[in-house]
Amino acid sequence: MRITDADIALAGRLADAAGAAIRPYFRGSHGLEMKADTSPVTLADRAAEQAMRAVIIAESPRDAIQGEEFGNRDGDTGRTWVLDPIDGTHSFIAGRAIFGTLIALVIDGWPVLGVIDQPIQRERWVGAAGRPTTLNGAVARTRACDDLSRAALATSSPHYFGEHDAEHYLALVAATKAAGGHGPLYGGDCYNYGLLASGHLDLVVESGLKIHDFAALVPVVEGAGGRMCDWSGDPLTAASKGDVIAAGDPARIDDILEALACRGH
Repeated sequence: MRITDADIALAGRLADAAGAAIRPYFRGSHGLEMKADTSPVTLADRAAEQAMRAVIIAESPRDAIQGEEFGNRDGDTGRTWVLDPIDGTHSFIAGRAIFGTLIALVIDGWPVLGVIDQPIQRERWVGAAGRPTTLNGAVARTRACDDLSRAALATSSPHYFGEHDAEHYLALVAATKAAGGHGPLYGGDCYNYGLLASGHLDLVVESGLKIHDFAALVPVVEGAGGRMCDWSGDPLTAASKGDVIAAGDPARIDDILEALACRGH
């Protein structure tokens, strides 16, 4: 599952194409609609994914594509580009520049290349198996966290947890506040994982994500020295159900799983 410089360069061109499609709609007329699952979609989401798909079809036509807005396109290489044109559409609609474009290359079910691109602030995290994660070309590193009670925890929204998962999440919140912490940070979607990769957060926990929500995050976080897994401690793959832990300090994973108290849940 070797990642080449050409793969990384192609991922960069995809991010460039998506950003060029998104920026004209930001804080402007974005044509909001609600999809069948009641999630929002805008002209920017669709334009960005179409732009990325066009690049892949032109430059790597045998690879498969799995996109949030336009579904699956088959390939025959064992390689799939997984695209989320705007992760954090609610933030995009509100004019908050904490959404991001997610681009992943998944090979035989394993995420091996990931990009988190914030096109307004022009911040781009790139992670690839066997290589250090970078932010705008400079190496990004997670930070050490010597005790879970002092961990800075983030999640997109407490409302995204189902009732069962919410109980486990709140147990983790209690554990991170044991030393008088200030509680979790809400909002941010994929941007939180970039902040964790750069050493500004210690822990991000979510549930119910889809592959286009998490595939790009894994190489970014792990290439920066962190670890990602599901709520049972297993690696994240295309078959994962979407309960996600990202820890900046891998030494805290067992503490996190114990606080969640849901191994095999």
